[in-house]
Amino acid sequence: MVLLAMDASGLFGITKYTDGFIHDFFVQFHHHPWNGLRFWDLIQPGFMFIAGTAMAFSLNKQYANGRSWHDSFIKALKRSGWLFFWGVLDYAVRTDGLSFELWNVLTQLSFTMLIAFLVFRWSYLQQILFCVGLLLLTEVLYRFVGIPGFDQPFTDQHNFGNWVDLILMNKINGGGWVAINCLPTSVHTIGGALAGKWLLNNKDQIRPVIIWAMITLFIGYVLDWISITPIIKRIATSSFTLASLGWCLLGLVFCYWWIDMRDHKKYLKFFTIVGMNSIFIYVVFEIIGYRWLHGYVRAITGGITGWFNTPEVLQLIIGSIAIFGIYWYLCYWLYQKKIFFKL
Repeated sequence: MVLLAMDASGLFGITKYTDGFIHDFFVQFHHHPWNGLRFWDLIQPGFMFIAGTAMAFSLNKQYANGRSWHDSFIKALKRSGWLFFWGVLDYAVRTDGLSFELWNVLTQLSFTMLIAFLVFRWSYLQQILFCVGLLLLTEVLYRFVGIPGFDQPFTDQHNFGNWVDLILMNKINGGGWVAINCLPTSVHTIGGALAGKWLLNNKDQIRPVIIWAMITLFIGYVLDWISITPIIKRIATSSFTLASLGWCLLGLVFCYWWIDMRDHKKYLKFFTIVGMNSIFIYVVFEIIGYRWLHGYVRAITGGITGWFNTPEVLQLIIGSIAIFGIYWYLCYWLYQKKIFFKL
């Protein structure tokens, strides 16, 4: 969430002012244009993965307190409904009128969270096989449905996901994103829930999680390397889903080992403050930030720095830090008041 807030503040826009090694570093904070995998391509899978992990802890507590499956289902259904609402609202209001789009991560998460909940009580093997089934279904839909004009499975603007978007929204995303990504990326949320369940029941046994991370990484990258299924984040191919899931598993294991097992809890409050109100701050910078706050703050910082003939790149950095500071302080104020927005 901290990285998303930094991106929302425009900080990673400094990439265009860099070259050489520094440029190669900062380009990792931008999505890959098509076939390939950059660090920033792991943010959305990580978001959905950790939501699944959190769900495992939440459901474990609910069931321990005697809540029935039916009551938990109603709560999960309401949560998915609110996620869908905020996801649609994010892009609903445009300068040229209202718009209906399903590409936002919250609309995707509304689907994947509900699927992960419905299979949560299944055995580990059953959930893993279900995930394999989701990825195979995605492969079949892209490769064999054969809609004229949309029968090129891994070509931008001409694949099955683009056709589904025409049916659902009567439009195609110019960046190549597709709404049907919610199908394969359900694997991220289910995988997060499985990892969370495992760590709850086997607190010191992280080796199996590492092994599964290696397996998914290996399969994902090999599928791409031998040209069976390319790694494409924008349409969440099976190879991308598996490779990114592997990185998510490794990230979770590292944090769990370093923070929980090794007890390194110092200096985490800066991140915890944002993470405790992740949905709130995401909605703020998506709906309010881009439409009003950014321009207002940059007008102030740009005006002040302009008095001193500050270079353009430094003006961008100062403005971005100011915007990020506002986001962080909003979370800090809520944290101090013990106000936490949950769905």
